[in-house]
Amino acid sequence: MPGPQPFLLDFLVSDPHNHGPPCGHSPRWAEAFVTEHQDARRPVAVIAFGGNALLRPQDHGTQEEQFTLTWKATRWLVEIIHRGFELVIVHGNGPQVGNIMIQVEEAITKIPPQSLEVCVAQTEGSMGFMLQNQLRNRLNEEQLAKPVVTVLTEVEVARDDPAFENPSKPVGPYFTAYRANLLMQEQGWQMVEDAGRGWRKVVPSPRPKRILDVGVIRRLVEGGAVVIAAGGGGIPVYQDVGNYFNGVEAVIDKDYTTSLLAQELDADLFIVLTQVAQVAENFGRPNQRWLQEITVAKAKEMLEQHQFPPGSMGPKIRAAIEFVEKTGKEVLITDAEHLKDALARTSGTYVVADGAGKEA
Repeated sequence: MPGPQPFLLDFLVSDPHNHGPPCGHSPRWAEAFVTEHQDARRPVAVIAFGGNALLRPQDHGTQEEQFTLTWKATRWLVEIIHRGFELVIVHGNGPQVGNIMIQVEEAITKIPPQSLEVCVAQTEGSMGFMLQNQLRNRLNEEQLAKPVVTVLTEVEVARDDPAFENPSKPVGPYFTAYRANLLMQEQGWQMVEDAGRGWRKVVPSPRPKRILDVGVIRRLVEGGAVVIAAGGGGIPVYQDVGNYFNGVEAVIDKDYTTSLLAQELDADLFIVLTQVAQVAENFGRPNQRWLQEITVAKAKEMLEQHQFPPGSMGPKIRAAIEFVEKTGKEVLITDAEHLKDALARTSGTYVVADGAGKEA
């Protein structure tokens, strides 16, 4: 796609941290373009969805399957653009990283293994390419002239985050007890038995502290690009005493990273896609009630009542609360099937500030 590429090159050279225009492009056109778009700012939506959207448990995991599912995903992603939003996309990568770790284990006697943060970076590239490629095709089909770009995103975590003292996030393949004991002795891994299916490696899941590439992402959004960023919650790095950044074996929850990114971008809407159309109070009980709107106070009350499991809806609700409290804006929680209706406020659940809208 030669069309958008000169725009991106010109746009990037208008960044004062870039020294001189590459390929002979002048920054003047880019500066005028950015100024024009800043004067007529479109609202920004940031969306988070899981890696299962592109690789389901029942799939074989082939590239063809993932491209097909990505093409289907672009149908609901482009709906956000039709609604007048600039769009930033954050994807999960759990199944994809798991597959890479299986490949690493199978090739352990032939090539050196890769650390977890490098595996996360690989999925940011591969999944970013699939989304970028298929979304560009969708935009072309619908005659929407917008560039699409993937940003390899490093996210800083605190080296003294309590999560490093208590690794709890299972990742990668299942091992036999014999192989697990060997890996714990030789590699220093921490491992746990998982539901009788075998042993799995557990890693820390620290909170995101800072998104190192947010300035680049912001400028791309201001220039009208659809940006795919912070895949899998971002590549975890920490800053050492010499102020150097180093990768670290950890997994950052994508919902917390997306909330932070949405705050930093001053997004107008934070969208969280789940497996259900709406948030429910007393889910699975006789008195279950679907919620169209929920205040921060009500969401906190339900968290205290343990209505949102920590491994599924809990982080999404906490991330939503953080965004609403910091910005005063709304969070939409729904599934892909109902996203179009939810954007029209006829489905989904909106998390709103206390005192805003109707009470849930």
